[in-house]
Amino acid sequence: MKTLVLGASPNPERYSYLAVQRLINNGHEVVPVGIRKNSFIEGLPILIDKVHIEGIHTITLYLNAKRQEAYYDYLLSLKPKRVIFNPGTENASLLKLLKDNNIETVIACTLVMISTGQF
Repeated sequence: MKTLVLGASPNPERYSYLAVQRLINNGHEVVPVGIRKNSFIEGLPILIDKVHIEGIHTITLYLNAKRQEAYYDYLLSLKPKRVIFNPGTENASLLKLLKDNNIETVIACTLVMISTGQF
C-alpha cells in the first residue's frame, strides 16, 4: 500500500519522521513530502514539489490546518482512498472537501494505527 506522508521532516524527533520509518519497517511503500531541500528519511528523498504520483492509497497529514490549504488541489489530484488526520492536523474544511469527493477520512494517530495493526 503506497502512502504519502505530507509534512515529512528529516528530524528524527518529529512524528512524521517516525511515521515514515515505521511505515517502511512494516513493508509499506512511502512517499515523504515536505519543505526541506536535499533531505532524506531512511534513504528516501523528501519531495518538496507537488509531484503527481500514481497509486497513492493513503495520505497521512502532519501539517496544521492553515498549511494544508496550499495542498487541497494536490491531495484531491492524487485520488487517495483515505486521508489520515493525525493529532493537531484536524481541519473541518479539508474534511468536508474529502468527504464530498468520496475519500475516506480517519482522525487518528498513524503511529498508533501501525503499532496496533489498524493501518
